[in-house]
Amino acid sequence: MIVEFTDEMYRWEARSDADWYFVAMPEDLSSEVAELQGPYRRGFGAVRVQATIGSSNWRTSIFPGGDGRYVLPLKRAVRDAEHLREGAPVTVILEIAGV
Repeated sequence: MIVEFTDEMYRWEARSDADWYFVAMPEDLSSEVAELQGPYRRGFGAVRVQATIGSSNWRTSIFPGGDGRYVLPLKRAVRDAEHLREGAPVTVILEIAGV
């Protein structure tokens, strides 16, 4: 399953000791991923993905966020390479493994 979406990058406010940044999938795509995963979820509900933003491509996992939408963590190397800023829109392509 390959999905593309755009949402704003945000900083996770729950941890003030570290800078964790994410972009959230839309509700409809998140529901579809959760439904397809069924009862065979990994720890924390993580789903393996191949992520692409601009020219950056990496393997990671998406996780269910507090509002029920899956979130993609954005590591510093990607944020720097793609010049991503908090609050700015980010277009993401995800290839979801096993779906």
